[in-house]
Amino acid sequence: MTEKEFWEFMEKAWAKGRVTQVSGSFDNDDSGIQRTGEYLSGHALLPQDYDKISKKILADMANLLFRNEVTNKAKEAILIILAHQSSEFALNVLKKYCLKPDKGLGCFADIALSECEMWNE
Repeated sequence: MTEKEFWEFMEKAWAKGRVTQVSGSFDNDDSGIQRTGEYLSGHALLPQDYDKISKKILADMANLLFRNEVTNKAKEAILIILAHQSSEFALNVLKKYCLKPDKGLGCFADIALSECEMWNE
């Protein structure tokens, strides 16, 4: 899967709907709080049927996390999708990514891992 194919997949998934969410804003200079707000806002990228994405597609998405040419925006969307998977596979991918996240995605990846751990309790 290429990044272009990922976004094409997402467009088709979004055509079926997105997860209902509550949104808000953070008025704080703390960068950690700002990144947390960005992570929460990123849930707008989550397709309604995120729990029905095939293992093959999830594996293809996971591979994109470890490719340098993939944008951080795509990686953020992938992290959020993986964070909502109740699977050992997603948990392991997120653990691996958190060992060496891309610049600017460390906090985002840590929150995704924490969320995935919650889904896998």
